[in-house]
Amino acid sequence: MDYTLENLEVYILAERFSDEVWELVSHWDYFKKDTIGRQIVRSADSISANIAEGYGRYYYKESKQFYFYSRGSIQETKSWLSKCKRRGIIEEKVCDELLLKAEKILLMLNAFIKFVANSQINLRNKNAKH
Repeated sequence: MDYTLENLEVYILAERFSDEVWELVSHWDYFKKDTIGRQIVRSADSISANIAEGYGRYYYKESKQFYFYSRGSIQETKSWLSKCKRRGIIEEKVCDELLLKAEKILLMLNAFIKFVANSQINLRNKNAKH
């Protein structure tokens, strides 16, 4: 298996998710794009961008910090989606589907963060034995 960012499933899903948000917002009128649209696109794009930045870091602790930022961006995006739903900007069904996708990314990201933390512990224990 080639362990590259482009093969990391949570990153791939986050990229697709942000593209979906972009496509949706690109059809809105100016007022909606200028207010909530900019915010939701930025937060959705930030999910995969922070995963990428964390993946590129050398130290586990530093990597995890960016993954935590990504988690925050997911929560922010979910908040914007909920506002869109309440305000009738996004159809309820479409919004619910996006919220489910965001939740799936969050669960996968949490599992990845746990994996990274365990990798750090295992490496530390391995080095301590030598």
